[in-house]
Amino acid sequence: MWGTDFPNPIGLGAGLDQDGIAIRAWETLGFGFAELGTITPRPQTGNETPRLWRLPERRALINRLGFPSEGMEAVAPRIQRMRKAGISIRIGLNFGPNSNTPPEAVAADYTTLMERLGPLADFIVINVSSPNTPGLRNWQSPEKMSELFAAMLGDAGESPRPVLVKISPDLERNELFRICESALEIGVDGIVACNTSVAREALGVSSPNPGGLSGRPLLIRARELIRDIHTHTRGKIPIIGVGGVGTAEDAWLHIRAGASIVELYTALIYEGPGVVEKIKTGLADLLRRNGFRSIGEAVGIDR
Repeated sequence: MWGTDFPNPIGLGAGLDQDGIAIRAWETLGFGFAELGTITPRPQTGNETPRLWRLPERRALINRLGFPSEGMEAVAPRIQRMRKAGISIRIGLNFGPNSNTPPEAVAADYTTLMERLGPLADFIVINVSSPNTPGLRNWQSPEKMSELFAAMLGDAGESPRPVLVKISPDLERNELFRICESALEIGVDGIVACNTSVAREALGVSSPNPGGLSGRPLLIRARELIRDIHTHTRGKIPIIGVGGVGTAEDAWLHIRAGASIVELYTALIYEGPGVVEKIKTGLADLLRRNGFRSIGEAVGIDR
């Protein structure tokens, strides 16, 4: 994808390694790539605790972390050291603004991150969909997204690496389709579908805790988004499928819906580190049983 070879299609979702401190560990566990972050320009502590809750009976998590980050200047040398030492895992960097950045300067935060960290990544993810930073989701609108990309890419209109947008699962279909059309027009390199959800009842969850819901309850909603994006863009924009992946079958159906590669986070918490190899082995078996020679052949066949 994007001229980069991925060792395998299973990646670590953003939010678990926010500061790039365990890159070698994710490689050792068998991930083909890891999305690190969300990284902010300046260090910040995030929201007050408690800010993370488990829902074991639903295999779900709720978080209101609020982008705790050591800042880009702490992350940069870690990635540089790993690159110099030699790694096979691919690195995606997830960018977000500081919580105290005024609305008129949000685009500047993303631009700063792009300039400092962009060249160190295999791909870049623009996080405009976290529910835990007030006002951030407004940047998903086509108008704001165009403004953001114009600022980040500058006069040349180019990025040192592929740039993806991470979207919310709580979008209405008409909003999603407008974003897809804007992404095609702007030249977005990919879409990450999807972030955590503020929905509860619609996903069959009852919890008084605020924040973004991830894990098993998000599985079907994420797959619907993936299919809608792939269909509406006619497969022209690569999709990273995220949400509820815990088995090889989950990953397989996300791929058949239109995802080229997939990520997991919550399943790692509940199933343990062995889940990565289980999914990879099961996915290879599903490919063989269904007569496919590669993941690429299966992408979007259920559209």
